[in-house]
Amino acid sequence: MEGKDLTKMTVTKLREEAKKYTSIHGVHAMKKEELIRAIADARGEPIEIEKKKPKKKKKKVVSIADVKKQIKELRVKKEEVRKAKDKKGVDRLRKKIKMLKKQTRKFVKEKPEETAPVEKKEEKA
Repeated sequence: MEGKDLTKMTVTKLREEAKKYTSIHGVHAMKKEELIRAIADARGEPIEIEKKKPKKKKKKVVSIADVKKQIKELRVKKEEVRKAKDKKGVDRLRKKIKMLKKQTRKFVKEKPEETAPVEKKEEKA
């Protein structure tokens, strides 16, 4: 087997393969990458493993005013759906509104200096 074959194998298959070599100890505690390296070292094969990088989600930059605007629009929709007697639709919109309200609270916690009102000092003459 080559290094490419090792990367395609499952962890359980790699453990079975690693047990065949007496130089490898602690097989059950090893992760997949560690098993592949240990097997390759035991065989004397050079191998490079590319570790998968998790994808980062891009955060949308939204202002509190935009979020509150969305909430107002959703409340109007919610009343329309309520008149149509669609309980699932009302519930879905209620949850969306709740999530957006939490988001506005989070904005305030993250940036209190920007949203806090500025206090004016009175000068005595």
